[in-house]
Amino acid sequence: MNKKIYTWIVWILILAIILLGVSIISLLVGSAGIPFKNIISLLFAGRGTTEYSIIFDIRLPRIILGFAVGSALALSGAILQGMFRNPLVEPYTLGISGGAALGVCLNIILGLSRKLGVLSLPVFGFIGAGLVILLLYWLTTSRGIIRLQSLLLTGVMISFISSSLVMFTMAVASAADLQGIIFWMMGSLDGSDRVLIKLMVIISFFGLVVSCLFSTELNAMSIGEEDAAHLGINVEKIKKWLFLISSLLTGCAVSVTGSIGFIGLVVPHLMRFFVGRDYRILLPASFLAGGIFLILCDTLARTVISPLELPVGVITGIIGGSLFIYLLSGKRNKYA
Repeated sequence: MNKKIYTWIVWILILAIILLGVSIISLLVGSAGIPFKNIISLLFAGRGTTEYSIIFDIRLPRIILGFAVGSALALSGAILQGMFRNPLVEPYTLGISGGAALGVCLNIILGLSRKLGVLSLPVFGFIGAGLVILLLYWLTTSRGIIRLQSLLLTGVMISFISSSLVMFTMAVASAADLQGIIFWMMGSLDGSDRVLIKLMVIISFFGLVVSCLFSTELNAMSIGEEDAAHLGINVEKIKKWLFLISSLLTGCAVSVTGSIGFIGLVVPHLMRFFVGRDYRILLPASFLAGGIFLILCDTLARTVISPLELPVGVITGIIGGSLFIYLLSGKRNKYA
């Protein structure tokens, strides 16, 4: 077997084992600790008990959602950094999260969530994200060509505008609505509908499969668009597909869980440090590592000041920012 392929398989197995270990720890720890030996008995004879409800109705759905959202954001970040050839680009840079946040804020202050149900929040978030995606595509596409620098700058400006509009809605919102907006913006894996969790899992795996089909093209684009075109790659077609995949992953993730930052920025950097820059391994490695990172952060958010719970976005910001500084410091900056 090719040594490179063997190394990649080893890394995937290592990440899969870490994912399993982190998931088991997250399943067992919390304000109500549950011994590992009890899980097997709960599977066969624990239905209807408090421990069964805690494990399978509360913690397991959070773990699955955390994996799906973390994987989607990390994968989106890896795609965008390769597409723009810019290590500072992340999913939220393009303003997609700002559009989702604005959609949710409008839903809350108009009282639509009380009339239409809690599921209307992610629906409005996705509508907001979708409108930003369409606006970005319309503003930055000329004669069928996506201008990447214009896309990036326009996305940053839309993000600023969306943030200002969100602050405006917060200024005119009632105290109860303001609390709901702030809690959503900090990000949380709690209380998501089972249908949304299943949908997020499907979308994240769909994004992984489709993006891996373009891993060779991403490798070529990392050396420059002109060089990639000389290799026979339809650069404009690839950019449209990559933009669509990344936008779909980010829009769905933000709509379901709120703004959870730093995953799309830090995780791809961390994986480059370990597995290298080849997108054939970087994409699946980032996918697994993103899920690991968010599950771990959510576990800390639930336990660090138990029985109270911190928004998971607070933990990802602290840990993610610290990791990013570490990766950029000293001799390690050559991997960034």
